[in-house]
Amino acid sequence: MRILVVNVNTTTSITDAIAKQAEAVAAPGTEIVGLTPEIGAESVEGNFESYLAAIAVMDRVRSYPEPYDAVIQAGYGEHGREGLQELLDVPVVDITEASASIAMMLGHKYSVVTTLDRTVPLIEDRLRLAGLDTKCASVRASGLPVLALETDPERTIEAIVDEAEAAVREDKAEVICLGCGGMAGLDDRIRERTGVPVVDGVSAAVKLAESLVGLGLSTSKVRTYAPPRPKQITGWPLAKPR
Repeated sequence: MRILVVNVNTTTSITDAIAKQAEAVAAPGTEIVGLTPEIGAESVEGNFESYLAAIAVMDRVRSYPEPYDAVIQAGYGEHGREGLQELLDVPVVDITEASASIAMMLGHKYSVVTTLDRTVPLIEDRLRLAGLDTKCASVRASGLPVLALETDPERTIEAIVDEAEAAVREDKAEVICLGCGGMAGLDDRIRERTGVPVVDGVSAAVKLAESLVGLGLSTSKVRTYAPPRPKQITGWPLAKPR
């Protein structure tokens, strides 16, 4: 089984970290391929960058030349999952929906801890659109940007853990979701401080993707996610197959 794990930004070190986390939980025989978009922003922290990422991710997947069995969109609260589902015949799993779905099985309410406050509404909207918002106690922001996870990791991790503690203490969350693909690997630190289950979206998405492939299931093509109608698309794809 081959699963494509697609970063939504163009920072290759984040792609590498996401792929490493995916490989750590993948079953024997599952090959993880980390992909970085050819175009887009170095980090995705707002609507403009998110819509740009949606196009870039679809383009990068379409230009991948080898067979694959599932695709994971590794951006928390980002746009584009629906477009991938129209384009592809294999299962598509978004890390936002994957982590929230798993969290709902583990406690009465869950909270998401993300990066900048400006991304909170995007995550809230994505959860609402997916029908996963009713069990969400809160979406909290550390106040630090995505790339701070690389440039100032200790300060960033401490801020994330502090918000997770506040979510459990003040918002009555019983489960924490890591609200950024770049946060992969922080679950142990948060679990130690809060005492609650912590769900990493990348890990959750990998296990869900493996399950869907194993069950022989994929996106329904009857109506909403039917393939795009044949028509002239100017300038697409943007990237050439490798």
